[in-house]
Amino acid sequence: MEKQVNSLVNKAFRYRNTILYFCLFLSSFVIFSQESKPTLTTFTIADITVTGETAYGAETILTYSGLKKGESVLIPGGVKISAAIKKLWDSNLFSSIEVYATKTEGSNVYLEVALDDLPELKDVKIVGVKKGKIKEIIKENNLTSGVKVTENLITTTKNYLENKYRKLGFLNTKTSVTTSKVVDSVKKSRVDMLVRIDKGQKIKVKNITFNGTEKLSAKQLRKAMKNTKKKNILRVFKRSKYIEADYKEDLQSLVDKYKEKGYRDARVISDTLTTNDNNTISLNIGVEEGEKYYYGSINFLGNTIYSDDQLNQVLKIKKGDTYNGIELEKRIADNSDPDAFDLTNLYQNNGYLFSTITPVEVSTNGNIIDMEIRVTEGKPAYFKNISVSGNDKTNDAVIYRELRTRPGQLYSKSNIVRTIRELGQLGYFDAQQISPDLKNINPTDGTLDVEYTVVEKGASQIELQGGYGGGGFIGTLGLSFNNFAIKDIFNKKAYKPFPMGDGQSLALRLQASRFYQTYSLSFSEPWLGGEKPVQFSTSLSQTKQFLYNPATRNADKSRSFNITGLTFGVAKKLSVPDDYFVLSQAISFQYYDLNNYNTGLFTFGNGNSNNLAYTVGLSRNNTFNDPIYPEGGSSFSLTAKLSFPYSAVNNVDYSALKTEREEQNDLIQQYATVSTPEATEIRNTASERISEIDQERYKWLEFYKIKFKGEWYTKLAGKLILKPTFEFGFLGAYNNDRGVIPFERFFLGGDGLGTYSLDGREAIALRGYPNQSLSSQDGGSIYNKFSLELRHPITLAQQTKIYALAFLEGGASYNSFDDFDPFTIQRSAGVGLRLFMPAFGLLGIDFGHGFDPLPGDINKSGWQTHFIIGQQF
Repeated sequence: MEKQVNSLVNKAFRYRNTILYFCLFLSSFVIFSQESKPTLTTFTIADITVTGETAYGAETILTYSGLKKGESVLIPGGVKISAAIKKLWDSNLFSSIEVYATKTEGSNVYLEVALDDLPELKDVKIVGVKKGKIKEIIKENNLTSGVKVTENLITTTKNYLENKYRKLGFLNTKTSVTTSKVVDSVKKSRVDMLVRIDKGQKIKVKNITFNGTEKLSAKQLRKAMKNTKKKNILRVFKRSKYIEADYKEDLQSLVDKYKEKGYRDARVISDTLTTNDNNTISLNIGVEEGEKYYYGSINFLGNTIYSDDQLNQVLKIKKGDTYNGIELEKRIADNSDPDAFDLTNLYQNNGYLFSTITPVEVSTNGNIIDMEIRVTEGKPAYFKNISVSGNDKTNDAVIYRELRTRPGQLYSKSNIVRTIRELGQLGYFDAQQISPDLKNINPTDGTLDVEYTVVEKGASQIELQGGYGGGGFIGTLGLSFNNFAIKDIFNKKAYKPFPMGDGQSLALRLQASRFYQTYSLSFSEPWLGGEKPVQFSTSLSQTKQFLYNPATRNADKSRSFNITGLTFGVAKKLSVPDDYFVLSQAISFQYYDLNNYNTGLFTFGNGNSNNLAYTVGLSRNNTFNDPIYPEGGSSFSLTAKLSFPYSAVNNVDYSALKTEREEQNDLIQQYATVSTPEATEIRNTASERISEIDQERYKWLEFYKIKFKGEWYTKLAGKLILKPTFEFGFLGAYNNDRGVIPFERFFLGGDGLGTYSLDGREAIALRGYPNQSLSSQDGGSIYNKFSLELRHPITLAQQTKIYALAFLEGGASYNSFDDFDPFTIQRSAGVGLRLFMPAFGLLGIDFGHGFDPLPGDINKSGWQTHFIIGQQF
């Protein structure tokens, strides 16, 4: 009898999540009253034994349960026994627990605690999904070896997986979870788990129909449903799968669409889902449209800082306009855009943190709504304490100098937003995780603290690139330390693995192929002197190019073209027109040395040229927030590289030299087909004179070079970003008799590998064509390029940022303005993928299809593959 009662009590404890504690005593009472209705008797525990399959010692179990020899307990169903059972259940270590009174001797009772351990998971097998998803499922459900296998774990895993795939459009997903006991030498109770997932087919939306709609067409309403679309073979970016959560969101979007059109009272009165036989469903939505409303009078109350006219300029709503509840909310406070020109930002960007703006409908006369915009301005707020957390490597001073908020400064929401963007642009922190925390907000004295939380990431890179161009394989190795601290360069303790934290940049780059080698070293300090954002930079480079030998089809190492370069530059942030502008200036010198290097481009094979130039640039960059994946803003740069106009002061008659050069060239052409010794001597003499003339023309290079580049980032929907880009470059001459120099030219096509290499040339990327294939052999003096890129992220996590892209591009290179036609371009289109990881840097691949033939060819370029390879630590 007693065993039966205690057994029932024990079983109740197994389901303690659904049976309240006091029900145990009630159950015992009912059983006793229905049976023999025994009275509770006090016994002394004479002994306790532990039985069952358990790896825990008896002493451990009894100590944890609280039951002790010699203490008094009530039999049957005493509180102490019930509490012991509950405590053991709460440990989540056992699958069954029973407490029995095995015998009684007078006032003594002998107890038996029978229990079995919860089994541990040994191995899990998941079937029904791709291999690549198995690790993800194990991690999400904590199905790791050694975890206790409870009924709750099994139920939770099953429910999670079914919900997971239903959210992906598999509405008929079925999941089963079974376990089987493992028999091995280990004494612990262990089981293997089999998780079987049957996703079934995706349920797609065959049709969406609307009832009760007269004011808006079904086409308009379907367009308003951004996530739920009916089947259409022409739709690429949004499929027709049904996801319940997205559908519910779209029903609200329908109502919002009506509100935008003035139908304030519109609502969805019914929505019916009908299952079809071909794994599709049909959606029928009933709508009550209501009447169209218009704005009546709009009055402001409580505003003293700004006049009604000033507030109306921001609100941009006047009497007689169609009522638009969605637009009204955005004009009051647009939560989707931190830079929005709305009433809330008007106050918050000027110190009024505690301001509130509330639109109230004061009267409705028919379909005319009179509004009051009630403003509570509060008192101005000031920043009290500004702090930063999370920076273990970057020195505080490097961060604090970028902050737009200062203690004692009037509160400004725009300055906080700008600070987040500035910190993200540094490249030292994960831009997605920079967050401001407003703390200790005190409306009484009008103060608040701000703490910026950052998460550091690898900012320095090892760059590895490889590709084909210029007649062979091109390899690049670069070391780029982007958060360097040069003051610690002789401090051994600072090498972890290198001195860092001061925000300086130090880069070493080596690029080589069969035909050339380039070495460069550069350094920059973004805050020269530490007081103002004036960037100082310097670079030293050495390039050696070897002449192509057509007989061996290899490089002739005895014939070379060497370039040595040195550059010093400064860049300063401006305050007008706004503080996104940067003015940069640089002085550069290149020394060109030709050693038996005779080509059609350089008519003198032995000699040298000097290139002393001044570069001035104006740029503006307000992209935000993540430099890897900007989601808004724009960036443009306009630069001019100018040499001194030597021909204006050196008293050289370049017109006469040009005429003489043409005469000597005519002699060469005249005797080109004559094979006599005299003709050969005439040609050689003429060639030597041309070389002398060109040596004089190019002893000091004279040119001007203008470049422009602009790119814009526009968020279309969610994280979908449209990026249009325009580029233009022009290389000109002050003196037409002297001509355009054979250096500093533009080479268009391919992946842009080899930028600023060799003779100062610039490699301009245009995907879908081989490297540098869209310019003449000597390079172009003019180029223009248009690009339209659509980006969408796959993940923007700190450790891995991946996004896919599709692009349209077009561009062309020209030798002179006589050939220039911005509408005659080589076109391409394609897709690509970018992957950024701190361990590897930026990796990318593009598949581009060139629609037009290369210069001199009749067949279109077709498909080309372009790679970007980088490594970061």
